[in-house]
This record gives sequence, structure tokens and C-alpha cells, in this order.
Amino acid sequence: MEIAIYGLMAPGESWVHSDVFQNVFTISRALLVWGSHLLHSTPPWPAAGLSVQLGSPRGWSEGLAWSKSQGSVFVRIHAPWQVLAREAEFLKIKVPTKKMYEIKSEGSIAKKFNEILKRLSSPLKPRVPDHNDNKMKNLSYPFSREKMYLYNIQDKDTFFDNATRSRIVHEILKRTACSRANNTMGINSLIANNIYEAAYPLHDGEYDSPGDDMNDRKLLYQEWARYGVFYKFQPIDLIRKYFGEKIGLYFAWLGLYTSFLIPSSVIGVIVFLYGCATIEEDIPSKEMCDQQNAFTMCPLCDKSCDYWNLSSACGTARASHLFDNPATVFFSIFMALWATMFLENWKRLQMRLGYFWDLTGIEEEQEHSRPEYETRVREKMLKESDKSVVQKLGANTTESEDEIALTFSIVFGVIVYRITTAAALSLNKATRSNVRVTVTATAVIINLVVILILDEIYGAVAKWLTKIEVPKTEQTFEERLILKAFLLKFVNAYSPIFYVAFFKGRFVGRPGSYVYVFDGYRMEECAPGGCLMELCIQLSIIMLGKQLIQNNIFEIGVPKLKKLFRKLKDETEPGETDSAHSKHPEQWDLDYSLEPYTGLTPEYMEMIIQFGFVTLFVASFPLAPVFALLNNVIEVRLDAKKFVTELRRPDAVRTKDIGIWFDILSGIGKFSVIINAFVIAVTSDFIPRLVYQYTYSHNGTLHGFVNHTLSFFNVSQLKEGTQPENSQFDREVQFCRFKDYREPPWAPNPYEFSKQYWSVLSARLAFVIIFQNLVMFLSVLVDWMIPDIPTDISDQIKKEKSLLVDFFLKEEHEKLKVMDELAQRSQGGGQHSRRSRAASSALSGWSQPGSLASSGSQHTNV
Repeated sequence: MEIAIYGLMAPGESWVHSDVFQNVFTISRALLVWGSHLLHSTPPWPAAGLSVQLGSPRGWSEGLAWSKSQGSVFVRIHAPWQVLAREAEFLKIKVPTKKMYEIKSEGSIAKKFNEILKRLSSPLKPRVPDHNDNKMKNLSYPFSREKMYLYNIQDKDTFFDNATRSRIVHEILKRTACSRANNTMGINSLIANNIYEAAYPLHDGEYDSPGDDMNDRKLLYQEWARYGVFYKFQPIDLIRKYFGEKIGLYFAWLGLYTSFLIPSSVIGVIVFLYGCATIEEDIPSKEMCDQQNAFTMCPLCDKSCDYWNLSSACGTARASHLFDNPATVFFSIFMALWATMFLENWKRLQMRLGYFWDLTGIEEEQEHSRPEYETRVREKMLKESDKSVVQKLGANTTESEDEIALTFSIVFGVIVYRITTAAALSLNKATRSNVRVTVTATAVIINLVVILILDEIYGAVAKWLTKIEVPKTEQTFEERLILKAFLLKFVNAYSPIFYVAFFKGRFVGRPGSYVYVFDGYRMEECAPGGCLMELCIQLSIIMLGKQLIQNNIFEIGVPKLKKLFRKLKDETEPGETDSAHSKHPEQWDLDYSLEPYTGLTPEYMEMIIQFGFVTLFVASFPLAPVFALLNNVIEVRLDAKKFVTELRRPDAVRTKDIGIWFDILSGIGKFSVIINAFVIAVTSDFIPRLVYQYTYSHNGTLHGFVNHTLSFFNVSQLKEGTQPENSQFDREVQFCRFKDYREPPWAPNPYEFSKQYWSVLSARLAFVIIFQNLVMFLSVLVDWMIPDIPTDISDQIKKEKSLLVDFFLKEEHEKLKVMDELAQRSQGGGQHSRRSRAASSALSGWSQPGSLASSGSQHTNV
């Protein structure tokens, strides 16, 4: 296989001694002959103004930087100044001008507060250059070759930083047509057609090299990508400088989300401690645990289950109070407002970063068509009809629906497992007492395993479905992929939780008229203390299991295994070896052994699903923010270490925001209000307790609440063959109790829903409406009170626009003044016309494209 690297070096720098390389491309062995033909013909890259050095696999020239290790060959591509200038103008890249201005300082009180805050937080700051800490800022303006006099170009070799130069070269290669491959557009098309294997920028150097020599990668590793610096802030500016704006915004978002989890974790712990402190004062759990006033409950299954005392569920009832208490309602409202405040603060931080990173006012770059789209269009024009296209699009929709149906089928399969296992364990006297605990624990573990497996499958399925659709641009492809993956993974992760929260125990029926799944298998009921405790168990195990297993196995273990496998494979492959090279491998060799960069979608998706766990069902599990915070403290450093040490360096991508992910976050935040309203109203006992206390209680307390929620059933009316066999209950049973609001057997309409049922149902619906509207109103109020753009940033942007106009006028005035002086000088003497032409020629150098380029370099327009 043959590998080509394009690098960015100073114009006068020799190829042999340069150690600075920015991008790498790999050519497959099938195109080895084509690669050798490039030696004797003009390739597309020099046509774009790039210098190319190529060679054959054997007989290397001493002046070329080639590597024969692992059968790989590397070639460098050089972009001279005039190419960088031309492309910077085409891409509208903002660069600093000569003009600097002072950043507006805050008021005296705010200034003193910030100074105190900086002193207190100084131990938490990473030891890296802080570009935003300066009081002066350069005016920025899109690069223009006609306005070279605006910029302070002291050194052409360093005027464009590494990320910008790398991006420029990559943009050239993305849109340059290759005539030998049927006019295929760009390097991405060549990769898609298996002509090239990969394309990636090189890292600056080794992150763990000995000595005091420092580069940005090593600095990022020491101050950011180690677990030992978990307590420090992230060097966002350095991350942006090294990886680009897109990755910089991701880590800024992740850092803000993690910091916002701190107050929610504190409140969640307080709510949990409140439940612990008031557990002894909870009257309903005391009544359930009172063995003297025991309630004889109806059998939980047919034949094999016996009558039982409600006091046997004392532990479950007491544990339920930890999460089902009045404080959880307050916490649900708080978390809804917390989500709104988080999104509003992110918009403000995004605008602040955009100002300091010169992203304000940038236009969306025109994207070129994806190579797969071009290929499909060509095939359609030759082979396919409109009818077949419609059929394919219809097939895509069917496939997506089938995947979601698969998730629901698996959830139903777990439900059947729970029912059948409960019935089977009830037959054995030894396991009869632990039926509920055993079934719940094993079912949740099965759900977790299935979720983890389907997560990986659904990611591949979403990508496959999106490829079938053949989106035109990369942005469209990414957005459609994200939506499909999120929909599938959302349903996969939350469907078992939705079942426990809103469906389990709702369609059981009543004694004598139960609902059966299969012949003899009754629908499962909630625990005596309600389904909220089981919902808490389900949510906690799935959330913690996903975080622990995915972080420790998928994100840490799998990449290490892949790297070990590649290393063993390379060592066992036959081929020529170079002992000198193996002792001192070049940077392109080291980076080629790293994992390819596949985008930020997996990183965002993991955090978005976690955000759903934190917000959607927080009423049932107040400790969710605590576990999310602990996970994210590790996740930040884990992702940092992965980007710095284990992944190839991605191309620097310029973007203003996090894109479609913000819309998904906003949707989850609004959806969480509805979900928590129904969890409190339907799943917990909060509403039934309020209704009883203020409507049916004789003394305004909860004494008698348990008896109020239990209905009577005449055991003589049990269906034939469903009575308990060999009952060992300690007394004769005439009436058993079950949890529901129904008329007693002696009423005119036995077993019909009672008046209390309709009162509780009305109260539940009223609570949902009031809760939802109240929280939505407060969210809108918070949104209105917090402006999207910070006031100081808004003022600075206005000031910058005004200063930019003044700066333009001043520079134009100076330019005209110089022209007038030269014209007046040229009028004296006998060679007026010749000097005038010379002056005009000299002035034209200010506006001619590429006038500052070195005379030795040539330029060819694409």
C-alpha cells in the first residue's frame, strides 16, 4: 500500500529537514501503478497550486522523506504563500488586522468580584497561555488580497496558524477534480472509491516525549488529558487552536454541562436525605409495617401463590419513601428550570466563545456534494427510473419502523420473561419469598445487556439507512444520521423505563377477572409500595450500567484491543524492515497506527442519553445528577485522552454552534416537564395521598390511607382452578384485599370503580395540567430574563463594527495620501510618463492578488 502526506512548511524550507506535517493520505495497493504514473504526468494537486513530491516504492531518493515501514510510502504536499492567501480569501477566513482595541472592562463591583474569583480559582487553572485573559484584542476581518495593507503580516510563514493552513489544504483537496477517476471530485471521493485509504492531519509531535521541548499536543496532555488534573478547568482556547472550533465547542459544552450538574447534584442529595430523615415519620409506611393491624392480600398468581400479609412488604414501603415524598415534586420543578437555565447559559457561552474566536458573522460555507451522492446520481441517470427511487425511499421508512418495532418486541419479551419467571419461582417454596426481588433484578440486567447490544447495532443501522437515502452534502448526511440514531437509541434506552413508569400494573384487572398474557400467565403488578421504587431500580441500574460498561469497556478497552491487534498484525506481516527506521519512527508512522477519527456523534449521543436520564425521570431518582456528575468528571478526561493520545488528529472544522444537538437538548428539556408531571401524578402516591388527606381523612392526616387504597374481594368468587393450592395461611380467609379503588362485594355494583377512583383520577389530570403550565411558564420566564447574548459581548461586537469602519476609512485615506504624494513627485523632471507608470506599477502591488508571494513560486488557478 502507498501512503501520501501533504504537509505545510515555510516556502524556503527544505523537504529533507522539515519536521512539520499537517495532513496524511493513504493510497491502496491497487492504485500503486497510478501512483507511479504521477511521477511522469501532472496530478490534480499541482494544478491547485500545491507542490507534490512523489516516488516509487523502491529506489528512494535521499532527498525525499519516505518510509518503508509496514509497506507504507509517504509523500508531502506543500502549499506556498500565494495558495494560502488565495484560499483564505475564498473561504472568508477571518484574520487579525493591524488595529487593536481595548476590551471593555466591567463595572467596579463586578471587576472586584472577578478579581477575587480569579485569585480563588487560580489553582484550578491549567498552565497554558490564556488568550482571552488579555485586555487588548485585534480587529478581525476576512482575508483579502486586495487589502493586504490592513493586516500586520510580519512573517508569511507564521501568519496562518497550523490549523488554518491544514484546513486550507484539505479544502483544496476536497474540491479538486481527478480526471483519471471519471472526474471524481475531491479526496473524499477517492477515499470512498477505495483509491485512498484515509486522510488526516498529523499531530505536532509525541505527547510523552522526554525532555523540555514542548508542543501543543504535549501541553494538552499534561494540563488536560490526564486523570491527575481532573480538578482543573479545561484549556478551551488551546483545544480550539489544536483541534478546531467544532471540537472546541464540544468540550466547552461538556464542561458547562458538567459544572451545571454540581448544583443539581447538591439539591438531589438534599432531597434524598430529606427522605431518609422523614422515613420514621411516614404514616403510610408505618401502617404497612404494623403486624397487629395486618391486611390479608389476595394471591399474586394463580394456584401456586398463597394469601399474604401486607406487612411482609414493609422494607419496600419504607424504601419507596426515600424517593416518593413531597420533596420530589419540588425537585422536578427545579430540574425543569435547571434544564432551561443550562441551555440559556450555553447560548451565552457560545456567543462569548464566538466573539473571542472570531466566529461572529461568519457565513455558512457552501458544501460540495458527497461522493456517494455523485456516484448514485450518475447511476440513476444511467440505470434507474423514478419509480425505483420512490420504492427505495419507501423501503427506508419501512426499515426504520422495523427497527423500532424490534425494540418494542424485546421489551415485550422481557415482560413475558418476568411473568413466567415469577410464576415458576412461586412453585418452589424455597424461592417463593424472594420472587419479586429475583425477577426484578434479573429482568433489569437482561434489559441492560440488550440495550448495550442494540446500541451498537442501532448505530450501524442508522448509518446504513442514512447511506441508502444518499444525502447530497455532508451536513445533511450528519443531521439525518443524528436524528435516526437518536430516535433508535432513545427508544432503546427508555422503553423499559417507560413500561415500568406508565404501563406496569395498569392493565392487571382485578381478582376474579385478571388480564392474562398467555393461558395461565397474569399481567404483573406493581409492588405494594407502588411502581416508583421499581422505576428507581430500573433507572439506576440502566444508567449506571451504561456509563460504567460503555466507558470502561467500549471506550477504553476496545480501542486498546484494536491497537494491540494492529501491532501484532504488523509484526507478523512479512516484508522489508528498516531497523534504523523502526528505532526512530517518524510522526506519520506513529499517527498511522492510531484509531481513525469518526466524528463527534458518539460523544454527543452518550451525553444526550445521559441528559435524558437526568431530566426525564428525575422525580423517581433524585440521585441521577450525582452519578452523572461523577461519570462526567471522568468522561471529560477520558475523551481528552482519547483525542490527544489514541485518535488521529482530525481536520480543523469551523462552526458557529453545536448544530442539531441543541435542538435535541431543547426538545428533551420540554419533554421532561410532561414526563415528570405524569411520573408524579400516575406512578407515585403523591396525588392519592393529597386527595385522601384533604378530602377523606377525618383529622387531616394520613392515618388510614393504606386501608383507603385497598379494596375488598370475596375469595369465594375466585375462578375455578385459580384458588391457592395447599394454602398454609395461618387463618381462614373470607375476604382478601387488593390495591385499587373499587366497590366492595356487598355494594349494589360490586367491583366497579368507586367514587374515590374518579376523584383521584381527576386530581391526577388536574395536577398534570397545572404542573406542566406552571413549569413551562417559569421556563419561559427564565428564558426571557436571561438574554441569549451577554450584554458586554453585544457591546463589544457593536464597538468592533464601528472601529472596523473607522479603521477602513483611515487606511484608505492613508493609501490615497501616499498615491497623491507619488503622483506629485512623478510630475517633476523630464521623465514624467515613465515615473508615473512606475508609481502606478508600485501602487498596484498593494492590490494585486498574491503580490506578497515569493518570486520563485508559481501560481495556477483552479
